Amino acid sequence: KATVVGYTKNDIDIWSECVARCLTMANVDKDSIIQVAYGYGLFTGGLGAHYGAENLGATVVPMSTGNTKKLITMMKDFGATALACTPSYLLHIAETLEAEGALDEIKLKTAICGAEPWTEEMRKNIEETLGIKAYDIYGLTETSGPRVAFECSEQTGMHINEDHFIAEIIDPD
Repeated sequence: KATVVGYTKNDIDIWSECVARCLTMANVDKDSIIQVAYGYGLFTGGLGAHYGAENLGATVVPMSTGNTKKLITMMKDFGATALACTPSYLLHIAETLEAEGALDEIKLKTAICGAEPWTEEMRKNIEETLGIKAYDIYGLTETSGPRVAFECSEQTGMHINEDHFIAEIIDPD
């Protein structure tokens, strides 16, 4: 059974502020064109990235997931400079662009990837293939999706939105 979580207007305001911080740390700003390729259904990734980008004043291209050829066409047509999606989907996008010989036709500079674990090897492959920086973002539906923690340009670990979340670190011993 799906996890359904309702949000108040205040919840959405806080959510968009926290995601805007995450996007800012990944070099997304008001001049960015961010294509959101997370789902827009009950999964909160699409709406979270969308709200955060709107909060920054960035242009949002709401693509959702699937139909990679259409996504790539929209990426080219809109001149997307940022992309929000799962790392495995971004790897697929990179492989598709490479196979089509279209890597030089995109303006992508940064990607915000979450909703699944990924390795440093995957990140390196994505960054080298696309010539971009790829940043991790963390959240879960029960806390209104992506916004709990995020990477900065140093890419050495996550920063917590500590004015909204308290980390509990438990010693297993």
